Amino acid sequence: MTTWTRVRGLTPFQVAATLLALGLGALAVYPLALVVIRPFVTDGRLDLAPIRDLLAQPDLVTLLWHTAAVVGASGLAALLVGAALAWVNERTDARMGLLTDVVPLVPFLLPPIAGAIGWSLLGSERSGYLNLALRPLLGVEGAGPVNIHSWYGIIFVYTIYQVPYVFMIVSAGLRNTDPALEEQSRMSGAGPLRTLRRVSLPSVRPSLGAAALLMVWTGFGLFSIPAILAPQADLDILSVRVVQLLSFTYPPETGVAVALNLVVMLVVTLVWYAQTRMLRSTRTAGIGGKGARPRPTRLGPWRGPVRAAIVLYLTLTSILPLGALVLVSLTGFWSSTVDWSRLNLDAVVRTLTDTATQEALLNSLVLGVVCATVGVLAAAVVSVLVRRSGRGTGMLVDAAIKFPPTLSHLVIAVGFVLAFSGAPFHLGGTLWILMLAYVSLHMPQATTASDAAVGQVGPELTDASRMSGAGQARTFRRITLPLMTPGLLAGWALLFVTIAGDIGASAILAGTGNEVVGFRILEVFANGDYAMLGAISIILTLATSLVVLPVTWYARRRGASPLSRTQP
Repeated sequence: MTTWTRVRGLTPFQVAATLLALGLGALAVYPLALVVIRPFVTDGRLDLAPIRDLLAQPDLVTLLWHTAAVVGASGLAALLVGAALAWVNERTDARMGLLTDVVPLVPFLLPPIAGAIGWSLLGSERSGYLNLALRPLLGVEGAGPVNIHSWYGIIFVYTIYQVPYVFMIVSAGLRNTDPALEEQSRMSGAGPLRTLRRVSLPSVRPSLGAAALLMVWTGFGLFSIPAILAPQADLDILSVRVVQLLSFTYPPETGVAVALNLVVMLVVTLVWYAQTRMLRSTRTAGIGGKGARPRPTRLGPWRGPVRAAIVLYLTLTSILPLGALVLVSLTGFWSSTVDWSRLNLDAVVRTLTDTATQEALLNSLVLGVVCATVGVLAAAVVSVLVRRSGRGTGMLVDAAIKFPPTLSHLVIAVGFVLAFSGAPFHLGGTLWILMLAYVSLHMPQATTASDAAVGQVGPELTDASRMSGAGQARTFRRITLPLMTPGLLAGWALLFVTIAGDIGASAILAGTGNEVVGFRILEVFANGDYAMLGAISIILTLATSLVVLPVTWYARRRGASPLSRTQP
């Protein structure tokens, strides 16, 4: 078949999807090329000086080891905890309604920089609120017993912010798989653990692969958590070093920063390839033609302890850091002693009446809704296109969209400044440049969630639709998209929260004319106003909760009776 024949055979849906994929790829590659190629080209010739400068870094091995250890340990822990919480919530009688739906998500609603500061307020070795409460109970004197500025402290906080990704994607995957298979396994004499290992986990392999890929992305990209907690623990983390090279070195060592991120890209490439192989494996979970209502696995005497563990998890990961931020906002400052009689709402009132904060909150919420909606819908179209394309073409399109944002968001943000601030676009200082950057930077999360969703849609329903005379666009709108809805809603919630509280890109692209919450938090943190920082964080958490919780509830309703099957 000639190339011209293939082009003439394209349907309008394929043409539109291809143009959309090319546009998203160009949006990701063009700013990246401006900032990445420049350090490696001198007088029109390839210059490997940035690589040599990177290899000459005296602590390069320590930097890579510390980063890999923190990201790897927290990613593995988050995968185990998030998958376990999803299984308990979707498949057992230990579910507690809306509480178990939102427990893993609450930490995610708090901006990472605020969460890191909350844990610093709690776990500072000498003056942390948690240590002040535990010392009399445990008979400990001096410092401790908790030290959040340590290996285990940083891995713990990293894990907290990774669990929601796993929980939302795996939960959507479990809702989209046939629970009758698990019930048949139990009727055949298999226990809950064997059913989990032999049936449940294999059925959600696309979701687990997507979650693992997101763990790598988010783990290497987190900046605010190590920036707050790592220095006192004597840990060198790659994201912090990149920021230092770009913002605190004169002149900025962009070449070394880009070279460091190439290491991240290599790791992401390996994980992405593994996920791609998993999605193309011969046995995956799919949505087919018969409905099924899951019958929960009865945990018997373990039901009470499991529920207690969920409540304990909520307390440790959400109530305590939020409580620390509330306390510091009510006291007006951080102190080792709390005068309960002098608590007041001055910081909250000051925050609510602050014009800059009001504008930042409104801009962030609007950008979160718009960018998450555009990103998820575009990702759904691209995922369907990639799945139906040839292996080489599909992987090329997928890579063009996913891999540029694996570099530091600060590096990409610099590229957006070079690409769109001046002529002919003149978007600098506007919300448009933030919108373009947010969509581009967060498309990997959107496409990863949509890849997992489309990977569970069995082909027989879409084939039947086309055989009945429906075109590809109508089949996508009436069959594929509704079946992908639970997974897409999970991706939408992830994008909304991360965009609404973004700090990395906002630090470069936002300003007084297009202020957003991330930029405002950095301003308040730089001024040392912990009370106002706590108030902003709490208000943002409440606002995002009012959006995410209804979406989570609706996703559960849409996925309550999925059309499921397991395809050989």
